[in-house]
Amino acid sequence: RLERFGFRRGSGGVGSWRGGDGLVREFRFLEPMTAALLSGSRTVAPFGLAGGESGKTGTALLTRADGTVQELDGCVQLQVNAGDRLLIATPGGGGFDPFTG
Repeated sequence: RLERFGFRRGSGGVGSWRGGDGLVREFRFLEPMTAALLSGSRTVAPFGLAGGESGKTGTALLTRADGTVQELDGCVQLQVNAGDRLLIATPGGGGFDPFTG
């Protein structure tokens, strides 16, 4: 079940033109299943141009029904149970700032 969907405010890089904000999605699993995640920009941030700053990297967190939290790799397959939650935060875009310097 999709429990949250929205912008990841502040994830875009700073510049005269800010990079675009990423998105946040959180899913709650209602029964045991296998989940897979295939995503990028987890270790290298989306770069800025002409003096603009990089955007934030993406992240994924699995919160088990018992409250334990695990940060996930960008590419993973895992077993989830009823009550587990998966939060996916996509990267923000790099900023653009041709007026610096």
